Amino acid sequence: MNPVQSIAQLLLANNWKLALAESCTGGLVCAKLTELSGSSAWFERGYITYSNQAKTACLGVPAELIESQGAVSEAVAKAMALGAQRSAGTNVAVSITGIAGPTGGSIEKPVGTVCFGWSISKQASENLTVCQTKLFPGDRAAIREQAAEYALTELLRLLSAQ
Repeated sequence: MNPVQSIAQLLLANNWKLALAESCTGGLVCAKLTELSGSSAWFERGYITYSNQAKTACLGVPAELIESQGAVSEAVAKAMALGAQRSAGTNVAVSITGIAGPTGGSIEKPVGTVCFGWSISKQASENLTVCQTKLFPGDRAAIREQAAEYALTELLRLLSAQ
């Protein structure tokens, strides 16, 4: 069974819905999720918030946070996940923000740096939010594909632990 099928089963078993907030992957994760027939039963929506302005306008990420931490940071990934979860009214949200290249990298954040956020809310008072930063090798297409796959693999791991 592929990760998407397993994610679907876990979401359905809990009667949960999923929202995505993607930046550098530009909708790749949403596309992988909606390749599965019947995904409307557990996939609510996706936000492609590529620009900093979109992160603020669509997800409520504070502009000051982006300015101080950078768009590619765990703090922004967390705010994106929580913003998607809040805006979409879902129990589960995933966010991805990174530098796919070939331009845009720096010594501190080289091309291939991708920050992720996963947020799972069992009930109003209990929320698990996990953030991670990974460095993926390869060209733009390879980095984006690896980031999309990693987001799904980790989501499955986190949902399985609930």
